[in-house]
Parts: sequence; structure tokens; C-alpha cells
Amino acid sequence: MAHTSPPSLPQSFFVSLLLLLLLFSLPPTSSSSSALPFLTKRSSLSVENPSDVLVSPNGTFSSGFFPVGDNAFSFAVWFTKPACRIADCTPVWMANRGNPVNGRGSLLSLLDSGNLVLRDAGAFTVWSSGTSSPDRVVLALEDRGNLVLTNSTGDVLWQSFDSPTDTLLPMQPLTRNTELLSSRSRYNYSGGFYKLHFDNDNVLRILFDGPSISSQFWPYPWLFSNLLDRFLYNSSRVAVLDSYGHFTSSDMFEFYASDYGVVLQRRLTLDFDGNLRLYSRDPSASSPSWSVSWQALSIPCFIHGVCGNNSLCSYDPVKGRSCSCVPGYKRKDPIDWSAGCEPDFQFSDVCGSTDVGFVKVLYIDFYGYDYNNDPISNTTLENCQQKCLEMCGCRGFQYTMASSGPYYDCYRKIELLNGHNLPSFTGEFYIKVPKSMTFTKDQLTKRTQYTCPSPPVVPWDRNYPKKRPSSVLNFMMWFACAVGVIELVLVFLVWFFLLRNQQDVTSINQSYFLAASGLIKRYTYDELKKATKNFSDEIGRGAGGIVYKGVLPDGRLAAIKLLNEATTGEADFLAEASTIGRLNHMNLIEMWGYCAEGKHRLLVYEFMEHGSLAANLNSPELDWKRRFDIAVGTAKGLAYLHEECLEWILHCDVKPQNILLDADYTPKVADFGLSKLMDRGKGLNNSDFSRIRGTRGYMAPEWVSNLPITSKVDVYSYGIVMLELATGMNPATSVVNTGNEGGESDAKHVRLVTWARKKMREAGVGDGRTTTGWSRAVEEMVDPALRGNYDRKKMAIMIEVALRCVEEDKDARPSMSQAVELLLRHEDD
Repeated sequence: MAHTSPPSLPQSFFVSLLLLLLLFSLPPTSSSSSALPFLTKRSSLSVENPSDVLVSPNGTFSSGFFPVGDNAFSFAVWFTKPACRIADCTPVWMANRGNPVNGRGSLLSLLDSGNLVLRDAGAFTVWSSGTSSPDRVVLALEDRGNLVLTNSTGDVLWQSFDSPTDTLLPMQPLTRNTELLSSRSRYNYSGGFYKLHFDNDNVLRILFDGPSISSQFWPYPWLFSNLLDRFLYNSSRVAVLDSYGHFTSSDMFEFYASDYGVVLQRRLTLDFDGNLRLYSRDPSASSPSWSVSWQALSIPCFIHGVCGNNSLCSYDPVKGRSCSCVPGYKRKDPIDWSAGCEPDFQFSDVCGSTDVGFVKVLYIDFYGYDYNNDPISNTTLENCQQKCLEMCGCRGFQYTMASSGPYYDCYRKIELLNGHNLPSFTGEFYIKVPKSMTFTKDQLTKRTQYTCPSPPVVPWDRNYPKKRPSSVLNFMMWFACAVGVIELVLVFLVWFFLLRNQQDVTSINQSYFLAASGLIKRYTYDELKKATKNFSDEIGRGAGGIVYKGVLPDGRLAAIKLLNEATTGEADFLAEASTIGRLNHMNLIEMWGYCAEGKHRLLVYEFMEHGSLAANLNSPELDWKRRFDIAVGTAKGLAYLHEECLEWILHCDVKPQNILLDADYTPKVADFGLSKLMDRGKGLNNSDFSRIRGTRGYMAPEWVSNLPITSKVDVYSYGIVMLELATGMNPATSVVNTGNEGGESDAKHVRLVTWARKKMREAGVGDGRTTTGWSRAVEEMVDPALRGNYDRKKMAIMIEVALRCVEEDKDARPSMSQAVELLLRHEDD
């Protein structure tokens, strides 16, 4: 077959293209950035736009996307006065410190519902404020560093001061419901192992909460409550720092900064090393820098969890803090001292054996983990050794003079934790080791042979490319390459669109469909198999296939549906998937991609955090307002399918399992893909169905009576779902006991629809409907789980619309758009 050559492109086209590419390739300058004073509904801040930053009125603080790793960002608040490069600025609050977002497509959005939402790559929610308001809502950053969401009357809906991370700012309260959580390391902003909080005895404490061990170490745990100078009997549990450097707590603890009395920039931070420090800075100084004006612990080795199990912490004013293993033990991790040390021998070989001995070390102590929490008082060294030998779990013992008399006590240790070395310690410590092990004098006396290294920078695993600064030469080289590649791509696209009508769909090796809602990606079967961990995490199934939870190569959570064995060719499947991919409605599930490989047919959808409506019907979170909103949203989605999209689509299986709920409980109709595409030219009446579709209890009468199948089958199923929302009864499995009815059959179980209509008749609801009759019928029908907390007028409207949708005669049912109008007509009544 001869092909006509496509017309050549004029040279001026490539010249114009080159100039256009040059214009858009120039990097933006910092002078073009302009900070934002506030954020309003339906607006967003983008991680890709450096100027999308909220700034406090006096310029001291900024809020936006803060880099926390390689192409990883957290939404944060940080100091910006004095001016600093963002990577060197000091953050004081983070929304998603443990779950950074990608550097492409991530947004902080203030939704129309009043909820503040952070989405990773624009796909799934990693954090939200959990707020809602029908009024005007504004997000702004205050001069004191508080990020505040307020409504039109000035009421605070949410504020960052209520959820601190590792830092308290002046006038930010620490309460019984909040805590400071340290960072994991100097370079890792995710949550670490140290917490500052009010304990259940009302005392402000610092807790080490490690992977396997937890213990509090400040105030010093060996001090009894009456020696703490803390007031235990308070109920307020609140602490606050003022701008002058005075910290006060409801347990009567207070301190003053060393530079108290001057208004400076201040922050109280629980550092990654476990110490609580107050920092101050004068922004007007010639070389402003943070200085420590108070700290909780002056002896760093008293901080628990520093060096891990079976190790010792030593402190030298010059060298700083260091760690070492006790004699007979070796390091577990050559990089991370928090992993501690492990025996350089097999304990099972020496436990209870006569070959076991002890090695004595001086000036050390291991706090806590005494056997039975009770020492052996007034005993000899030989008896103490024997008692430790008899215990298989005894790792060693402390033999020291008692404080109450001229005799010695024995403290047997079941774990060697929180070890530290200080010359002021008295007594002797004996570590259980095999007799065959020998040690040099240096091993027993030199405790600072290792220096704790700084933790390595562990980049966050993100697959999106990150723009990096380059030299002029590199820029020109990459620019030239980019122009060449783009020209080739454009020429290919022009050629493709000129010849697309002459090519078969199955012969096009393309990766994406260009759709109105974005790029619909084509995945390989192996990619989706890997994303679902070999299809191991099933989250739903139906007649069409099984749905699995998966993580796509770009990090997004997805619902991946493995369709049953393919019965259509690849060309037909791709054509229908393309149509489904072009659908764009807030109440329809979004399709991100597909797979058509051999007999494998898979569809990739966005992941819904709260699962299906069916899984939430008995949840206390599904209150009346959410039920009504779900009814309206589902109707809008179906109306779009029936009447607004390019090709009319019948769902054919509307049921709670196919209505999914996102993080805000917004409904999204799912599983409509490849249900039935209807040609606009044929209209909505079409009987071209080869088999019955749907689920028992939700199917319209047309399916079994050989009547034409139209969009009214979805209307009927929707009506059943509405009755289920209102009554809490499952039409497919539930039965209703009605008793005998005036000479009728003695059958005591009827369908949900029949029962609902019977309730209306019994309440006197007919042609002359009365408010009293409606009210009585609604009260008898409503789901008891609502406990009477619902709008009776709207509930009556919802039931009335539902009953109209389930009329036996399809022509008597409203269309889905009419159902939406009926539900919303009385919204403002």
C-alpha cells in the first residue's frame, strides 16, 4: 500500500521553536519571586514554585515546602530573618516530617470544604488539617510563627501551635495533649527517640522511647518525687516560654535563659541527641547565630539510649561525647552507635558453666534493669558473684558501698543499658565473660577510644528527577541536547498525527494516552506485578476481577484491578480504556493507567483512603451529614456518566462496594470502567446486552424481564443504595419481619423496597401526604446507628427520592440529574 509523504515543515517553524524553547529554558531569577500573604479556598502552594511561600507580616517566619533530603520536601515553618538560603534556614514546625513528598507535582491545597490537604505528587494525601467550614477560610502565618487557619468570624479552625514537632516558640504552650519529638538525626528530620511530655504524674519529663527499650531520664529518675521540687498535684499540665527567656511549667519547674531580659529570637528545641536546649539569636547582630542559653542536662552521658546496649558513654570537654563497648563485646553496627554492642562469645556456652568468670571495670555505672528491682544488701563480693552465676540472665553486677551504712550492696543486672563512665563513680562493676577471655589494661581503663560519628546522610527514596545547578558549559550542553530531543519528539508527534488514521491501534508502541484529565500511562504486567508484591495485598473483588493495593514506581499508592481473563481484543480494550481515562469528575474514581499485555488486562486507579461505602456503613464516622453528601455526590457522578461525558456510560453495577470514599469521605463512583459504553447516536435506549449484569438486591427488574436496558437500571440501583444509607439494611442479605398483614400470606420476610413502601402506607402517607405521617414513617425507618442525630426533613426527602428511583416502571423513575435536583432543591429551605 502506497503512502503519501507528509508535507515538510517550514524552516521558520524550527526557528520559532528554538526561540520559544530558549525563552522557557532560562532559569527564573530570585527577584521574580513574590511571597504570599495568605491562602484562600480553592488555592494551592506548589513544591515546584519557589515563590509559593507564606510570609509573616514582619518577615521573621516563612512557610512552604522545605527540603529535607534528595528530592524530598516537608511542608514547614522556618525562620527567614536574618535572610538565609532555604537549606540553611532553621525549621520550627513540619506537617509531614516522617513522610516527605516529591519535588514534582506536590501541593498544599485549601479545599472548598475548608480542609487543608497536603498531597504527594498531587496523587494521595499525606497530611490534612481535618477541618471543614462552609464560610470563607484563610490560612495565614503570624509574626510569632504560628500557622493559623481561620474562618470569616476569626475563629481558629486549626493552628500549628497545637501540634508542635521538636520546637516550642515563645508563647506556644506545651499541654497535656502535645509533646515535643526529637529528630532522628542532624540530617534526618523524621521523628526520633526522645519525647518531652507531661507524664501521668503531671511532671514534665524527657523520655527515651527506643525501638525496644524505653525509659525516662529527666528529671533524674533516681530522685524520688518529693525531691524533684515539682508540684505533682496539678491538673492544668501546661508549660510556656516567653520572649524574654523565662520558662514556666504547671509542675512548678521554671528556668531563666542566661541572656534573660532581652527580647530576642528564641526557640526551645528537643535536639536529636536527647538534650533539651533553649537557643537565642539577635537578628540585628553583624554575624547572627544561634547560641545555647540553657540546657536540661549538663552531663550528656546521663541521656539514655546514647550508645545502645552493652556499651559505655564517656564525655571529654575537648573531644565531646564518645562511645565504647564493654570488655568482651563488639559493635553491632560500624556506623550507628545506637545499635549498641553484642557479645564476642556465645552466652549459651557460658551460662551456668564453671568456665564463667568476671572482669572488673572501674568508674562505670549502668542505670536501671536491676534484677527484681531490689539489691542484695550487706553482702560479700563472693556471694554477689555466686548469685549472678546462678542467674542465666545476669549480665554482670555493681558492687558498691551502701549510702546508709558501712557495708556493700550487690545490684545484679539483666541488661547492660544506659552505661556511662565518670571518674566520680565509686564502687566496682563486674561483667560476666568466659574465663578464657583475656583483656589488656588498656581495654579495662581506656573508655574513650571511639568517637561517636555523625550519622550519615540517608537520602529519601524519590524517583522524580531533581533540578540541580550547573556551570554555564554544562547548561549549554544539556540545553543543546534537550533542544535536539524535543525537536525529534515534535517531529515524531507531527508524523504520528498525520498518519494516525492509517495505523492500527495495536501496532502503536506508546506509553501514554493524551486525555483531558492528564496522562494515562501504559504499564507492563511485570511493573504492576512488582507494584502489588506479586498481587499479595487484596483489597476488594467483584464479578469483573480482583483489586489489589500497590505502590507505583513513582511512589504513589494505587488500586490495581486485575480483570478476569480477557474476552476482547487489545484494540477494543485500548479504545474503551482511553474513553474511561478521559473522564474527569470529582465523584468518579480517576484512572491513572492500564496494562494490555497478552491476555492480561489491568486498570490502575487512584487509591481511596477510607475504602468502600460498604466497609463504612457501620462506622460511627458515617454520620448523617456524610451520608447525605455521599448520596448527592454519587448521584452527581452517575449523572455525569449518563448525560455529560463524550460517550454515555452505563455503570450496570451500582452498589456500596463500588462507591469509594477518600480522606474527606467524598464519594467516588468506581468500577464503571469498561462497564458499557453507549454510542450517543443510539441514545440511551439500548438492548445490546448479552448477559445479566449487576448484584442481587440492587438489580433493576429489566434485567430479568427481558426489557430494554437503559440508564434507568443505574437509577434503580442508586435508589436501593439510598435506602441502605437511610435504613442501614442490606437489601441483598437482610430480611425484615413484617408479620401477617390482614389476611395476606403469612410470609414474614419481604424485600427492602416492599418494606419501605409498607411503612409509608402504615403511616398514612399517600396522595394526601401529611407531615405527621412522613415524620412517623421516617423515625421507624431510619438507621438506629444514627441515634436520632439527623435532619428529619432532608431524611424524608432522601427516602422519597429513593422510592421514586426504585419504581417498577422504568419510565416512572427520574433521571440521575433529576435526582440530584430533587435532593438539592430543599438544601436552603
